[in-house]
Amino acid sequence: MRLYSDVVTGLWRSAWNAPSAAPPPPRRVWRDWVLVALVVMLAVVEGTLRTDLSQPMLAVIPLLAVLPTVLWRRTRPLLMLVIVFVVTVPTDLLLPDSTLYTSLFVTVIIYALFRWGSGRDLVIASAILLASLGLFFVGGSGLDDLIGGFALLLTVALLGIAFRYRAGSQQRRLDRIRMLEREQLARDLHDTVAHHVSAIAIRAQAGLAVAARDPRAAQDALGVIEAEAAKTLSELRSMVRVLRQGETAELAPSPRLGDVEQLAGRRLDGAAVTVKVAGDDAGIPPPVAAAVFRLAQESVTNALRHARQVTRVDVVVEADEGGVRLCVANDGDIAASQAPGFGIIGMMERAALLGGTCQAGPAPGGGWTVTAVLPRVGWAP
Repeated sequence: MRLYSDVVTGLWRSAWNAPSAAPPPPRRVWRDWVLVALVVMLAVVEGTLRTDLSQPMLAVIPLLAVLPTVLWRRTRPLLMLVIVFVVTVPTDLLLPDSTLYTSLFVTVIIYALFRWGSGRDLVIASAILLASLGLFFVGGSGLDDLIGGFALLLTVALLGIAFRYRAGSQQRRLDRIRMLEREQLARDLHDTVAHHVSAIAIRAQAGLAVAARDPRAAQDALGVIEAEAAKTLSELRSMVRVLRQGETAELAPSPRLGDVEQLAGRRLDGAAVTVKVAGDDAGIPPPVAAAVFRLAQESVTNALRHARQVTRVDVVVEADEGGVRLCVANDGDIAASQAPGFGIIGMMERAALLGGTCQAGPAPGGGWTVTAVLPRVGWAP
């Protein structure tokens, strides 16, 4: 029984924490305006020509009032669905003989919700849809109407889920192709750099061997070394630019320990990020300092993006003779952060490559804490 409960809880949590569909939907396209104009025309014509409507105006006006929701159905699907139901369901319950066929436009919003909404949106929307069916059944709708309505909603929801899965599968396939291509480019980068570095080493050894008796030959060797080094740097930057998916390669120095203070400030959503850097950071190798900065940056980003109701994120960096300790704590709701995501796993791997550790989990007093300890001299296994 406990195993069954754990399985159900795990499935419920997975559904609730499922992210929105990727890639993100378009905000608005020309077809949306055509849909709005078409529904307006059909609603007015239906309200004018149908003789079985007891209150045509009370049927047409609420529908036209909520019609603009289709313009935001992709970016805010749950909110748009709630607006439609809050406005139209009471009218349909009080005036069952004044329901327009044009009100079926709401299926477009339902499709958009199951196509692009997050897992939390899908769960809440399903509860709203089932509750509305129950209200109509209690309000006097027959069993056949209930079954027909449920079949229609189920069909639209399954259609949205099918296109969602298809788009997700295609996105994963493209990501895999990019990953394989980037792996091949990384191999080419290794081979190119190894070739040029080998040539530099050989020329340097030759220059050292003849420097005593032929200074000019040593000078020629230095010229070759300079040319090879310049060519290596140029090819290295070109390869790295490709590996960064088209982004311009950064020519600035790697982040230092003091650069963590750049993360401090107040964000647009009101959350405050405080940073404190203490201790002796002299002699910390650049890879370790850069790793601390990246870990802090990723931790702050995760807190602001994934945790809910965050008002404060505290970043503390302490350096001593043994190494560097990083602690990033936030006061957000950890309900959506129970399982480590790819970002946290990546941080753990980055710390492990430098011989350190990184842990993330709920804080004793509430919130979420990320702690990392890196040795002063990093190493790679």
